[in-house]
Amino acid sequence: MFTIEITLKSNPLALSVQRQDAETAEVTYQELVALIGQPVCQVVQLTCDKVEGKKVAIASTEITAVQILEKGGTAASMGAGFLRG
Repeated sequence: MFTIEITLKSNPLALSVQRQDAETAEVTYQELVALIGQPVCQVVQLTCDKVEGKKVAIASTEITAVQILEKGGTAASMGAGFLRG
């Protein structure tokens, strides 16, 4: 399972959705990255593969960062963050 975390302006908590495989996670990631810095605001609607019925809509101009995390069983791979030790 892959988690895509989205950081928004003026929001300390990241939003996240999950994808079953690396390929669909990468496609979602690339779509979100392409929206960062675009001058025209678009509404981005995402669903989650893990939690049935989970949906989120985001104004594209509010996105500041996007990351992909692969869910693993170790403590080092759990939790949000861009730096791993």
